[in-house]
Amino acid sequence: MTYCVGMRLNKGLVFMSDTRTNAGVDDISQVRKMRSWHVPGERVITLMSAGNLATTQAVVSLLDERTKAPEERHPSILAAPSMFAVATIVGETLRQIVMRHNDEGPAAESLFRASLIVGGQIKGAEPRLFLVYPEGNFIEAGEDNPFFQIGETKYGRPIIVRSYDPAMSFEDAVKLLCVSFDSTIRANAGVDLPIDLKVHERDDFTTVRERRFERNDPYFESVADGWAEALGIALAELPDFHF
Repeated sequence: MTYCVGMRLNKGLVFMSDTRTNAGVDDISQVRKMRSWHVPGERVITLMSAGNLATTQAVVSLLDERTKAPEERHPSILAAPSMFAVATIVGETLRQIVMRHNDEGPAAESLFRASLIVGGQIKGAEPRLFLVYPEGNFIEAGEDNPFFQIGETKYGRPIIVRSYDPAMSFEDAVKLLCVSFDSTIRANAGVDLPIDLKVHERDDFTTVRERRFERNDPYFESVADGWAEALGIALAELPDFHF
């Protein structure tokens, strides 16, 4: 009951996540699934999570706790020399938490599984984006896989695949992701607003660009309505089928 997307552009990185955790008839709740660490002038790191809420909150809490006094608490993502090292720390932390439930059997372990997207930049290096699996291993975004999704991925994937361009502006990327999230929300009750957005511009370690799209947000609604209208027009202009 989650949808998160991390996207790599020439200009930097874009992150978007929903906030729904339950979608029962009488049990709907929300929680922020995006967490960031920012050292002005030196590094910026963002993490998004999908899966068991207790697992993902434990990962974030442990990572956050280690940043309080990084010289005394190892390993800390604020002391890691590279984003690869950050992804390694995040993956190992996730694996350890999931493995705690091994004694309860494979079925119990599967209940505590989670996936993460982590990305950011450390001064002097390139922006990097990783998808971390429950086992702790991970893959990195590149030219052939420039974006990652976790959670309810299938509904919003086609529009990204068709329209993504690494040279696109942040504004166009946000528009594209809003369409992707709107498509997912319309098709799956497990995803819903509010939606969190964060943008990391390449080599900018001082400005934090973030936004929350609340329910009835004017911009999100204009994109959703405009996309629905554009689809109707495009469908009408396609060649008619004849028996």
